[in-house]
Amino acid sequence: MSHAWMPSSPCGDGCVSGTPREVGRVRQVWRAVTAVTVLLCGAMIAIALLLPGKQRENVVRLWFHAVLRAFGVRLRVHGARKYQEIPERGVLVVSNHVSWLDELAIDSVQPIKLVAKKDIKSWPVLGRLITAAGTVYLDREKLRELPQAVSELAATLRNGSAVGIHAEGTTWCGLASGRYKPALFQAALDAGVPVRPIVLRYRIGDHVTTQPAFIGSDTLIDSIRRVLKVRDLVVEVHVLDEIAPGRAGTRRELAKLAEEQSTRLTSTELEIAPSRGDSHRARAISPLVA
Repeated sequence: MSHAWMPSSPCGDGCVSGTPREVGRVRQVWRAVTAVTVLLCGAMIAIALLLPGKQRENVVRLWFHAVLRAFGVRLRVHGARKYQEIPERGVLVVSNHVSWLDELAIDSVQPIKLVAKKDIKSWPVLGRLITAAGTVYLDREKLRELPQAVSELAATLRNGSAVGIHAEGTTWCGLASGRYKPALFQAALDAGVPVRPIVLRYRIGDHVTTQPAFIGSDTLIDSIRRVLKVRDLVVEVHVLDEIAPGRAGTRRELAKLAEEQSTRLTSTELEIAPSRGDSHRARAISPLVA
């Protein structure tokens, strides 16, 4: 049996870079209290589901943005301000995967349905809210469920939804990245919808940082505590050009196109902060337009 759907990342504890500038203890506590308050207010988001489409999307988007800010993270969006180029046309949104913050950042641009690992469903508070947002969960240990998941995903795309996947299949530190797994790209082919690659980058000043990474022996609480301490953390969402239906004949070709677009070279180099123990890095870090 192929294990292509169960990738593992070589990123570990040593990939988290040295201690950055931290906010004071009072600010950390304030962030924690604010984040819990905003998360608990998420129960009221159910009321937003009764609003007309555009208003509903705006309320949910602003709530996700508020959660992000409560944790002390600023959002910068580069490129299109929505993932769907044509309203109500399905699109498969394909991103890299670094942190539990990824979902918050993605939905702060445009709330979409997400395909995620099953264990996220059990996360305290966050799990319930991510589930309420329409997340589709996959059990990576049960490959036999994959064809059914692809079929359901294709049906959702045909119905005009934007659906997001983390194409690497697992989290990486943010300096190194993994190959895009082709399995779920089949849904875009079956539904005849475009693919929208996006790239997430976490930065402190001019440097990419691994502080928000959710890797190695990290628990969710460990990662949250690290984020609450960091000063001037920014998440960048680079929304790249759509890959139109018909540009690829197979899921492998489509995954390769998305990966190449996400790692393309541009005229602006990202300045990479050194990371202790980052010896596994096999691929050059791609520069992006900042």
